[in-house]
Amino acid sequence: MASLPELLHACVQQHPDRLALQGAGSGLSYRQMWQAVNDLAERLRQQGVKRAGLCGDNTVAWVVADLACLVAGVVCVPVPVFFSKNQRSHLVERAGLECLLFSDETDGAKPIGQGVWLQHLPVSPACSWMPEQTAKITFTSGSTGTPKGVCLSAEQMVGTTLALQERLGGVTLQQHLCILPLATLLENIAGVYLPLLMGATVTIVPLQTLGMTGSSGLDFRRLVTGINRYQPHSIILVPELAMALVTAAEQGSLSCASFRFLAVGGGRVSLDLLARGRSVGLPLYEGYGLSECGSVVALNVPDDECEGSVGRPLSHVDVCVDDQRRILVRGNTHLGYLGDGPVAESWLDTGDLGAIDKDGYLVVNGRAKNLLITSFGRNISPEWLESELIQALSATQAVVFGDGEPQPSALLTIRDERTPDDLLPDLMAVNAGLPDYARLQAVYLRRNPLSQADNHITANGRPVRHQIQADLPSLVTDSFPLFLSTNGITPIPWDPTLNHSTKGLPNMDFFDRLQSETEEARAHVTSAPVVEAIREGRFSLEGYTWFLTQAYHHVKHTVPLMMACGGRLPERLEPVRKALVEYIDEEYGHHEWILNDLEACGEDKDTIRHGRPDTSIELMVAYLYDRIQRGNPVAFFGMVQVLEGTSIELATPLGEAIQKQLHLPDQAFSYLYSHGALDQEHFEFFRNLMNDIRDPDDQLAIIESARMVYRLYGDMLHNIPVQVATEGQRHVAA
Repeated sequence: MASLPELLHACVQQHPDRLALQGAGSGLSYRQMWQAVNDLAERLRQQGVKRAGLCGDNTVAWVVADLACLVAGVVCVPVPVFFSKNQRSHLVERAGLECLLFSDETDGAKPIGQGVWLQHLPVSPACSWMPEQTAKITFTSGSTGTPKGVCLSAEQMVGTTLALQERLGGVTLQQHLCILPLATLLENIAGVYLPLLMGATVTIVPLQTLGMTGSSGLDFRRLVTGINRYQPHSIILVPELAMALVTAAEQGSLSCASFRFLAVGGGRVSLDLLARGRSVGLPLYEGYGLSECGSVVALNVPDDECEGSVGRPLSHVDVCVDDQRRILVRGNTHLGYLGDGPVAESWLDTGDLGAIDKDGYLVVNGRAKNLLITSFGRNISPEWLESELIQALSATQAVVFGDGEPQPSALLTIRDERTPDDLLPDLMAVNAGLPDYARLQAVYLRRNPLSQADNHITANGRPVRHQIQADLPSLVTDSFPLFLSTNGITPIPWDPTLNHSTKGLPNMDFFDRLQSETEEARAHVTSAPVVEAIREGRFSLEGYTWFLTQAYHHVKHTVPLMMACGGRLPERLEPVRKALVEYIDEEYGHHEWILNDLEACGEDKDTIRHGRPDTSIELMVAYLYDRIQRGNPVAFFGMVQVLEGTSIELATPLGEAIQKQLHLPDQAFSYLYSHGALDQEHFEFFRNLMNDIRDPDDQLAIIESARMVYRLYGDMLHNIPVQVATEGQRHVAA
């Protein structure tokens, strides 16, 4: 088998002037790339480098450095940008790195050409054993928090690349856009090596310009803008990014015309998501693999796919399923783990459960053990986080869950008298010390421990995870929630007089509980500066038309959202579906009222109709479609709680104040005035409807949705342009 450098050289000879690498500001032809790679390889030989860490954001220089290591015979160890400081230190020490290569200017490093900077490291005494043929060591995110080094040979990487090229033989790809970190083996092989061997152009720009931060951060609008700008034929996606693109395509903000092949892997992918994507022109194809097998084992492609499967295995591997349903792979597996000694040439146990159908398509059913895989494709061992929580908070029990979610959550049993305020410092410290992909998004506090009688723990105290997962809706409902973020924690106020084993609300109607548990989130709406500005006479026509524009862009989705919700409701919620029919009849056409109001203010209706909303409104609408399609459809009623409640509290009084200040005709206030009165009746109807929601899972979905919509709708209100108050205006208001 030819080496990757030999294959690349052949491509250079075939089309030397074709664009190979396109960066943010400039690019390299195949001839220029090959020259840069060889020049840098010679510099590495002169430096005597044998093992190098490759650091930095996605850039052309990163790819040049990676290929130069292959040419020079340097063991390349990509350093993920999202690793914590401790994880990076572990990687450097375990791999015995002699230097770090950076893809941009870095303090303490010297330039060595081609946009690459080199920093020498002290010799590590703890250098681990690695196989002789190792060309690359890819460190996983580490399900226990300690990264694990997978040793791969150059032959194994080129074997995967050629097998992918064979599988994609019927697909013409000329433009690939890298949106995963290049340190991710999948993007490194399938997003760089493969397109280059296919003679394509690889576009590589800093991830922040595409809205990506860390391992799991995503700016929805910047991602869509970047993709629309570069018009790629192919992209590699994790499920969370696939969901973002499907949502954008459904909203009409994503241009899909250029797409020919969008690979999705790294976590569970729902059939519903794939179907929604195909319906709006996204050619999504699910695949499967792991670092130990060179990143890809099986892949669906056009004209060779099977719904519900991850495709047929690639030609360079053998795959079987044993009598315990465990997926085994042989033929192109890793050399071994760094420091663990060589592995025997036999079947590799992937740790996944699955099946192979009669036509040879592989179906993956989940993890054999307890490993959680986030929707960003990051592996997390729940035992690792549980031990961190128990040790840091002196908790009685901790159970981490969240497979397929963006971030994990936890049930936490605290038997002493500490309140959430008492626990905040330790919880913040735990989250701050974790890598970003493992930070908890929510902790549910319990006073009553999980018991063996309920089959939630074993005789020796270990959690029975499948039973806890099955009972999770009721367990969460009977807990006190603390919602966390990377920037801090927002708890619900703690009332020591209440029994928080049931959130203190055992006898409340659900509507009253909904008001109570969204009180703090609601404050984000009522505290918006625009409310005070209107009362103080500081509101302008610009602010009013901006608000109406945002109202148009979410109200136009109200009826489609209700229809989507009604179509997804189970039969047990037939009365709710009937209520939605009444809602639709009442709400139909209200977005046109808003356009009429805007016209009365001097705005052009068509300009508003075809314009774009504020990011907060775009995210709010996308979130609701996502919850309806991918989560629990009753989450729609979280929006009803927010918008109708806000209308009653603010619409009529603020509408009158705005009209008085701006001297606008009544024709400019049909939306505000109608909703102030109309929503009084709606809200009573809504109260009764909510009190008929009995299922704990349904109730939790509505509460969580309302909190999110309060946040995003409040963000919109906070963004309304207002005039700065003068001292005289403050005095008059007082």
